[in-house]
Amino acid sequence: MAEQVLPLPNPEDAMQPTDEEIIGRVRGGDIDCFEVLMRRYNQRIYRTVRAILREEDETTDAMQEAYVNAFTHLGDFNGHARFSTWLTRIAVHEALGRLRKRKRVEPLDDGDSQDSLMVSPVNGPENNASDGELRALLEEAVDGLPESFRTTFVLRSIEQLSVAETAEVLGIPEETVKTRHHRARERLQNALTSRIGGTLPDLFGFHRPRCDRVVANVLARLKSLASRPENPRETP
Repeated sequence: MAEQVLPLPNPEDAMQPTDEEIIGRVRGGDIDCFEVLMRRYNQRIYRTVRAILREEDETTDAMQEAYVNAFTHLGDFNGHARFSTWLTRIAVHEALGRLRKRKRVEPLDDGDSQDSLMVSPVNGPENNASDGELRALLEEAVDGLPESFRTTFVLRSIEQLSVAETAEVLGIPEETVKTRHHRARERLQNALTSRIGGTLPDLFGFHRPRCDRVVANVLARLKSLASRPENPRETP
């Protein structure tokens, strides 16, 4: 039986300071260390804030304000929750506050319109073959979700937070997280199916150039066989 070879630990990971260590340095006056925390969580904070606001410029502004608020209240962080959870909650609070000011909070009930998901039809399968176009299609579908569904989906499916951590970030019960996430996935599935369903019969198409090449190659081989002196079909 072959011996199982375990991957060696990455020495760079062991050298990375923990959030608590960095926070201690910042509290001690090393403000530059706060940059490490921002770079460490920029992706999550961007995705979370953008899921709520859906506007790039305001998302950037809200991120910056959230980081400032986190830095200002760093002394209030008691370590009961993970720093990433605490920071994300601050970002969510900032984004929701801006959304309320715009008076664009979307209702959560089942009667929410899905028209925003059913926008213009997609291009043909050949035009949507690249990862970039597929990603744009998915992002557009996620953007079409109601805010509460969208934020829950981003935290659970994209940032892969647990149900408990998502509930803590959003300040809602775990069962609500499960319900919103399930409904978000259903809406995305329905929206994507509606938009790409008409192109499914054309997927993996055997298009004319490939067809021509195969036909030409087979005919050439058949003619080569037929020109041989001893054709198997003519052998008694």
